[in-house]
Amino acid sequence: MTDFVIRRATAADVAPIVTMIADDQLGATRESVDDLTPYLAAFEQIDGDPNQLLMVADRNNEVIGTLQLTIIPGLSRRGSTRGLIEAVRVAAPARGSGLGTKLIQWAIEESRTRGCTLVQLTSDKTRTDAHRFYTNLGFTNSHEGFKLKLG
Repeated sequence: MTDFVIRRATAADVAPIVTMIADDQLGATRESVDDLTPYLAAFEQIDGDPNQLLMVADRNNEVIGTLQLTIIPGLSRRGSTRGLIEAVRVAAPARGSGLGTKLIQWAIEESRTRGCTLVQLTSDKTRTDAHRFYTNLGFTNSHEGFKLKLG
């Protein structure tokens, strides 16, 4: 698939991004497109932070994919910077087209350009297809992730 561009998201992209996030077994239980107010507030914070890149894949002015890349400076690994990939989604009609691979490759290259020495991501344990996808792209399941819900 090459008939798309990867670009920074705008406020106008928030609704289609939220729609993609809500369009799976986990997102359906925790997301809602009925009120975009909290999503737009989050977008403003993301957009104002130079270490946050909320990206979309755009085909003919239609958002068909998204991811968020966070650049994290750190002290470990001799003061290395990491790229953290989050919220990777591809719209249902574009799934299986190679778009997800292109998005991840973009994030890896952008991380490299920004001086990162490592790219990391997490994936819910129930997303076995996603695990296979990331493994095929060269990621290693090297750590256990832990989360603590605060609200």
